[in-house]
Amino acid sequence: MRRPAFDLDVLRTFVTGVELNSFARAADRLGRSTSAVSAQLKKLEQQIGTPVLAKSGRGLALTPMGESLLSHARRLLELNDSIFQMLHENQTAATVRLGLQEDFGEHFLSDILRRFVTTYPMVSLEVRIARNAELLTLMDNGGLELALAWDTGLASTCVKRLGETQLHWIGSRDRPTGNRPAEAPLPLIMFDAPCVMRSAAIKALDEAHIAWRIALTSPGVGGIWAAVAAGLGVTLRTRIGLPSHLVIIRDLPALPTLAYVLHRVNEHLTPAARLLAELIETSLQEQSMTNGLGPG
Repeated sequence: MRRPAFDLDVLRTFVTGVELNSFARAADRLGRSTSAVSAQLKKLEQQIGTPVLAKSGRGLALTPMGESLLSHARRLLELNDSIFQMLHENQTAATVRLGLQEDFGEHFLSDILRRFVTTYPMVSLEVRIARNAELLTLMDNGGLELALAWDTGLASTCVKRLGETQLHWIGSRDRPTGNRPAEAPLPLIMFDAPCVMRSAAIKALDEAHIAWRIALTSPGVGGIWAAVAAGLGVTLRTRIGLPSHLVIIRDLPALPTLAYVLHRVNEHLTPAARLLAELIETSLQEQSMTNGLGPG
């Protein structure tokens, strides 16, 4: 037996008439004549093979079949409208601006982008990889919709804490603590101040009464890794993006964990920006389970 395919326009007329308690008003809202609406209802009952409406006084009431149809028709229309909205959004030229702290840039970006463009192939992405301070300034100025950054203690409904990761002392494989004579201050390779990791390193060394000096500063993490690899000193970072030729140093003072957060420009993101935020959170959760991103 061939199953009939229901006309969504007919179902919309039926649902609208029931919700307005008047098919004359439904005709006006939908821009149709009352005779066209009557023809649609007649077609619907012919498809089903039984009445969906019955006279009740001066008006009409749903039959048991009509009640069942109403529930299913609403779901079909909701699904249809949801699909239309999704397809319309995907074809709309738009831009989502994302900021990533340098440590996260190379490590997570490719997987997140691959997943995002599968759903939103027509949406452009502007990605800014920068230090925390620059990202927060851009967020304040409305230059980004989203920013994944280290937690600086900013409390806001638009900031979501996603997790935390352990800080580590990191040095070269051949000269873990750099080229330094005995009793000489520990040479540090750091970002320019202000920097949460620089502050954590100095605090830990001062509390352990270990002398230190800033051997080199760099505006980017690439310069940090190069200087450490050359044996100029040690740095303090997380495991995220740690080059294979560098090692974690175990015999320096214990370090705290550092939380990472996702900043949103406001609580009313576009659907594309919301999806990107969800993908970032999912990717970090997966990395935490598989690559030991969490504390410890």
